[in-house]
Amino acid sequence: MTRPVTQIDRRALFTSGAAAALLAATGVSATPQRGGRLRAALSMPLFDQAVAATVFDNLTEVAADGTLRGDLATSWSSDARAMRWRFTLRNDVAFHAGTEFGAEHVRSLPMTVEVIDPVTVDIMLDTPNPNLPYLLAHPGFEIKSESGAGTGLYSVQKLEPGRHFIGTRVTDHWKKQAGWFDSVEFVQFSADDVRAEALRDGLVDVADIAALDPLSDPRDFQILPGGQSPTHIAATSVAVPLSVGKSWPLDNLRMAERWWMG
Repeated sequence: MTRPVTQIDRRALFTSGAAAALLAATGVSATPQRGGRLRAALSMPLFDQAVAATVFDNLTEVAADGTLRGDLATSWSSDARAMRWRFTLRNDVAFHAGTEFGAEHVRSLPMTVEVIDPVTVDIMLDTPNPNLPYLLAHPGFEIKSESGAGTGLYSVQKLEPGRHFIGTRVTDHWKKQAGWFDSVEFVQFSADDVRAEALRDGLVDVADIAALDPLSDPRDFQILPGGQSPTHIAATSVAVPLSVGKSWPLDNLRMAERWWMG
């Protein structure tokens, strides 16, 4: 069935040369804009993962297109058996408390780490794992300082564990072209219908729900990722890039890093 012309497919527009003009005409920015607060209503498991992905970094990350790239690590290689992996680290990263990030901090990972020099570590495995770099991008493998501080784009302003989180953008973070919101706020609601109602009433901008509240106007929301097997829904006031990560919900848990206010 052909869509009514009044319904604009934002991701399709991003691929066209007229995207900027068309989105501007509808009040949506075609390029990332700084400012605003992203508000999310999340279930219990996703709340903890989203907070961790916002406050901390991993050695690697899965990009929105599914490719693996460095985060705190710049490169990696393994021995022939994929049991000893060497990672080269960034040297321009600081924790939110001001401590400089270095090889010693990789010891916070739940595996055997040998420090070679300030920017090089070896990770030793008990069994071969050719997918270790991908594994290290997963939730649960974030890098933390001895005090529990992170290096992520947002530092903790307020945290009620499992309930409420507010993070503020770190000034002069090493990721210059990311993290467009001034702040982010996550609230945990266990019930799907409560999260759906919060999104419907404009109390939040995104919720991890698979279907809208029955009283919602579908034209005000975008079902992600791609409308197929949705894991979260966002208001159209939030600008979402053409490619949205599908490995985990919320753009691979990096919505605070990759999205912006339209």
